[in-house]
Amino acid sequence: MLKIRLRRMGAKKQPTYRFVVADARAPRDGRFIEILGHYNPRTEPKTLVVDETKAKEWIAKGAQPTETVRRLLAERGIVERGPLSPTKRKTKSAEGA
Repeated sequence: MLKIRLRRMGAKKQPTYRFVVADARAPRDGRFIEILGHYNPRTEPKTLVVDETKAKEWIAKGAQPTETVRRLLAERGIVERGPLSPTKRKTKSAEGA
C-alpha cells in the first residue's frame, strides 16, 4: 500500500518536512517514490507548498494520506477532511479489566 506522508528533514531541533509518496513498509525517512512538496511548521505563518496535480493523481491511484497529511491537504482544499480513524490507544475501561 502506498502512503502520502511527511519525511523529516532539517537539523536537530529544527524540523522541516517533505510530502512524499512511499510504500507503507518503508521507514519514515527511508526510500520514497516521489516528492510532492514541503512543509515548515516553524515559520509564521506556516509554510506549506504542495504540487496539487501530483497529489490528486497519487490519491486517484490509491495512495492513502496519513492523518496529519490529510489535515494539511484539507487546509489547502486538495482533499476533504473526512472522518478521523479510531485511535490505537487503549481506553481506561480496557486497561482496568
